[in-house]
Amino acid sequence: MCRRALVADFARGRITVLRRAVTAYAAGMGLTGRRLEDFVLAVNEITTNAVLHGGGRGRLRLWARDGRLWCEVTDEGPGLPPGWMGSARTPSRYDPGGRGLWLTRMLCDHVTIVSTPGGTSVTFSAGTR
Repeated sequence: MCRRALVADFARGRITVLRRAVTAYAAGMGLTGRRLEDFVLAVNEITTNAVLHGGGRGRLRLWARDGRLWCEVTDEGPGLPPGWMGSARTPSRYDPGGRGLWLTRMLCDHVTIVSTPGGTSVTFSAGTR
């Protein structure tokens, strides 16, 4: 099945609308049940990070290829802090934040994070079969 990519700019106050569009697109591409819920949660976390830490807005691109649903979220914020080692460690229950990237790594496949002083791009996928 070939379907056009979903591309959307977003900002604070538009995450709910975006999440609904992502849910519809992902379901149309074959994600169901827990896998669909997990993917939409990851999208929500990463888009929220872009709004809170990446300059207040971002761009989402969602596409399907080879039995996988891919999502790329980019922002134009200051990038991740120097020395940031990724979100491999489990956040402490006392940490006030820091769960978005960690959750995405736990819930999705092929997570790639590229960050520079001009912005951050997070790409991740989930199998549709």
